Amino acid sequence: MKPLRKLSELPPLLKERGGKKKVAVACGEDTNTLEAVARGVEEGLILPLLFGHPQRIEKAALKAEVSLSGFEIIPENDPAAAVRTAVAAVKEGRADILMKGLVGTDKFLKAVLDKEKGLMTPGAVMSYTCALELPAYDKLLFVSDTAVLPFPDFAQKRAMIDYSVEMARAFGISEPRVALIGASEKVSPQFPNTLEYALLSQMNKRGEISGCVVDGPLDIFCACDPESLTVKGVDSPLEGSADVLIFPSLEACNAFYKGLMLFAGGELAGLIRGTVKPVVVMSRSETALSKFYCIALACLMADS
Repeated sequence: MKPLRKLSELPPLLKERGGKKKVAVACGEDTNTLEAVARGVEEGLILPLLFGHPQRIEKAALKAEVSLSGFEIIPENDPAAAVRTAVAAVKEGRADILMKGLVGTDKFLKAVLDKEKGLMTPGAVMSYTCALELPAYDKLLFVSDTAVLPFPDFAQKRAMIDYSVEMARAFGISEPRVALIGASEKVSPQFPNTLEYALLSQMNKRGEISGCVVDGPLDIFCACDPESLTVKGVDSPLEGSADVLIFPSLEACNAFYKGLMLFAGGELAGLIRGTVKPVVVMSRSETALSKFYCIALACLMADS
């Protein structure tokens, strides 16, 4: 498979593969969610199941100028109940993808994390990985963790690498280049993350982390700009062409991606990782196009 370099290449690939995915939308009662879901229907990618208050769904659809033709609505007037029944539909195989609608993220993720009725893979770390399309970069850039892990520990960083590499490979990147991001390329006890980065890089060299090339610590310039390596005199197997960026904290990663979205014309597609089926959680600040790309990404990872 030829690597995808733009998110816009994803829908045609999914159409070529054929088959529609059933998406269980918890509290699909807002215009943003319905617009994204309607785009997925129009593109022939999904079949939506909307769990929520029927009148509110109809009112939001009218406001968004979205036709509910072909949408299955499962009445659930209580938001918590809507989330539980949507999660159950995915867990029981009646849907392929879970999607958050107009409901609090904490309430939504609580149902996903439920040990008996939720969607977590046993023993897995919950994390978030997104693919960014940036006008100034010649390929997609996968970043983690933008939304779940405030200060990932060593095991969580390892999981973030695994999840990001898996996603990058689904886009056709056979051996993703993973950069462990810090303020500089130097290992220092003053920055504990750099010590973990050095160990993760060594584990990759020994084959304990496989299917990718890992290096760090690196700053953004050395990770993504070959000329900066020359200027700084840094030798990196990534050659200034990273596919994946792993950040030391949620605050750093979240600010990085939102800055690119706001100031650099970026678009994204992201997913919760560590679940048995894809889970879509979209920020209200993301564009309608990015919301559609999140759904398309979920369809891609449902087959992975």
